[in-house]
Amino acid sequence: MRARSLDVFYSSLIDKSTTRNHLLQIHAHLAALGLRENGFLITKFLNACANVGETRYARQVFDEFPDPYVFLWNAVIRGSAKHNLFDAAVRFYSRMQMARVSPDCFTFPHVLKACGEMLSLRVGKFVHGQIFRRGFHDDVFVQNGLVAMYCKCGEVELARVVFEGLSDRTVVSWTSVISGCSQNGQSMEALRLFSQMRLCSNVRPDWIALVSVLKAYADLEDLNQGKSVHACVIKMGLEVEQDLVVTLTAMYARSGQVGTARSMFDRVECPNLLLWNAMISGYAKHGSPEKALELFKIMIGRKTSMDSITLRSAILAQVHAGSLNEAKWMDDFIREGEYRDDVFVSSALIDMYAKCGSVDSARMVFDRTIRKDVVVWSAMIVGYALHGQGGQALDLFNSMKQTGVRPNDVTFVGLLMACNHSGLAAQGWELFQSMKLYGIEPRHQHYACVVDLLARAGYLSKAYDFIKEMPIEPGVSIWGALLSACKVYRHVALGEYAAEKLFALDPLNTGHYVQLSNLYASVRLWDQVARIRVLMKEKGLTKDLGHSSIEINGKLEAFRAGDRSHPKFKQILEELEDLERRLKDAGYVPQRESVLHDLNSEEVEETLCNHSERIAIAYGLISTASKTTLRITKNLRACVNCHSATKLISKLVDREIVVRDANRFHHFKDGICSCGDYW
Repeated sequence: MRARSLDVFYSSLIDKSTTRNHLLQIHAHLAALGLRENGFLITKFLNACANVGETRYARQVFDEFPDPYVFLWNAVIRGSAKHNLFDAAVRFYSRMQMARVSPDCFTFPHVLKACGEMLSLRVGKFVHGQIFRRGFHDDVFVQNGLVAMYCKCGEVELARVVFEGLSDRTVVSWTSVISGCSQNGQSMEALRLFSQMRLCSNVRPDWIALVSVLKAYADLEDLNQGKSVHACVIKMGLEVEQDLVVTLTAMYARSGQVGTARSMFDRVECPNLLLWNAMISGYAKHGSPEKALELFKIMIGRKTSMDSITLRSAILAQVHAGSLNEAKWMDDFIREGEYRDDVFVSSALIDMYAKCGSVDSARMVFDRTIRKDVVVWSAMIVGYALHGQGGQALDLFNSMKQTGVRPNDVTFVGLLMACNHSGLAAQGWELFQSMKLYGIEPRHQHYACVVDLLARAGYLSKAYDFIKEMPIEPGVSIWGALLSACKVYRHVALGEYAAEKLFALDPLNTGHYVQLSNLYASVRLWDQVARIRVLMKEKGLTKDLGHSSIEINGKLEAFRAGDRSHPKFKQILEELEDLERRLKDAGYVPQRESVLHDLNSEEVEETLCNHSERIAIAYGLISTASKTTLRITKNLRACVNCHSATKLISKLVDREIVVRDANRFHHFKDGICSCGDYW
């Protein structure tokens, strides 16, 4: 009776223990009373250790027990799995097998969890065999563990086999298989199972299932259905669940509904990392880079921990913002942190600098990157391609091969684009042919680069034959490249054929009609130009208006064609008139006729000197000291007149002028452009 009273007394003390010191005192009492071999109390003691995170002490106590039975093994396996010591949990299970202690239904779920988290499919299958041999194939908790384990290991079909064999499917069963499908990219199957769950069973979905369903709708970009699940979340009173808030925020942000996403984000008192990442990424990808960077700096101010995804999202926002000064700040911040050697962050920084106009800074990041994988090499090659430095891209590719890094499909996109922007048709063609040596199947982007490469080099017939022989159906970018080259070489018949294909594929894209009109204008077919204008009017299409931005003292200033709204417009106009006089004195003669009939240029009512990039240049000249490099971003492709004028302006004012148009970068200096007039 006394022994039973001691068991009850110490059992109560163990249940109330919340600190290591309490447990140490109780264990000392048990030792003094000779109760260290009391299986009931030691089992409770091990579970209490797991609850307060004392797994090491629990293992020590376990190892002191002379002949542990199944409940003790379960306790130490459970404690290890609970605290993410998955390898230890599996080792204990192995020791349990060697000790010839038979596992029970409480052993397997924790072992299966450990296998799933370790992605150890081989051990998981071994445990599955043990489960079958020991007759636990009807135990719903054990079977649910199998479903979850197979899903974690990416074996969704095996998980489905186990699930289909369940006679009693609980909410955990359904949730496990739905989550598994969603997490492994089988969104449609996840939604089908969710529908089956609601129609064919009495099981009510829990918040975990709803998280998976929302993720599936987000992956399928079906915002309307996602909103219906959101309504279901509200009706079930689950809108306070943190994981649901994160998933909903991510869904709305990913779908471009950043306002809705932000309203949900702001309701969370202490957002976790996933929530910060979802919001910053949403802003970065959907046209609000300034808000993304503002949120990122708030995160820094709160000293919130961040990961590689946070930094890459912030870098992407910086790319879209386009400020080189802010790009340098971002680089400095990252260099002081723990992710300075992360290859994905480094490749993102290379891309950021290249797209903010400084390929030299991109190369500095590349050179300091210690572990250069194919992503880093490819990012630098693409950077050179954007700036028309084909020779440097090819040299870097040769260095890449010498180091033993194998190129991937992105590497070849960069190489083909570099050859394309530099007029290296022979080298580009040779590189395309070499892709098969690396086992790389060309994608649509590779074919489009080759068509552009051949056509812009004047090989229009070869480009057309190449299109006809392609193993894939040519898309918009391929026919668009051919049409653009036809305008350059004034090949009307082939251009009309390419335009017909484009109108069929993308009938509401203004650019295709503009390109065809440009082709007609280049050969003075004014009646056809008028016909295209009428056609565009009938379809309700309007040409894109040109606008350019320039960074002055870390601030971006934007200008439209003929813009008169700037506070310094009077000074800008004076500078424009002065530039126009100096251009004329230097012998510059604009191609006025082509401008008047080029639907892709600025408004025809405006004079050539009022194009948006010319206004940006004038503003830059009156706002910066001599010799300062001007960096301009334009939304449209640079027109012939502005390109010619900017070359001469760079010489007249002794400035380097860097212009990023819709296709590439142009570096103007001493009357020469880096593109060699090949764009």
